[in-house]
Amino acid sequence: MGKIYSQCTYMMEQNKRKTGGSYEKAVGFYLEQSGYEILQYNYRCRLGEIDLIAKDGEYLVFCEVKYRRKGGLSRSLEAVGSKKQRTIARCAKWYLMEQRLRDVPCRFDVVGIDGQKIYLIKDAFRLL
Repeated sequence: MGKIYSQCTYMMEQNKRKTGGSYEKAVGFYLEQSGYEILQYNYRCRLGEIDLIAKDGEYLVFCEVKYRRKGGLSRSLEAVGSKKQRTIARCAKWYLMEQRLRDVPCRFDVVGIDGQKIYLIKDAFRLL
């Protein structure tokens, strides 16, 4: 029973990643149409992950993407709580250190997808 459960859990996680990746690519296209330049998808470091890193004018933007099916219990934007914000902020600091970037204006955007609607919140939270 345990082995089968583990395999099912693994497959469900892979499906979530595949679904999440497709929405992140769609958001990347959406942001490019809005003038952003996508620098990296799924930046990972030992502290966590950032869905998208982009340039918007002078800003380096760390972007979190959240998707919720229509009719879900909570809207996508509500899923980025203070714990997630702290994780993203730590990853962003790591990225800046790793890339040797100093004095670069940065911001954190959140893109929520609820069914077929896309919501972009620029400067959604400040560096903690």
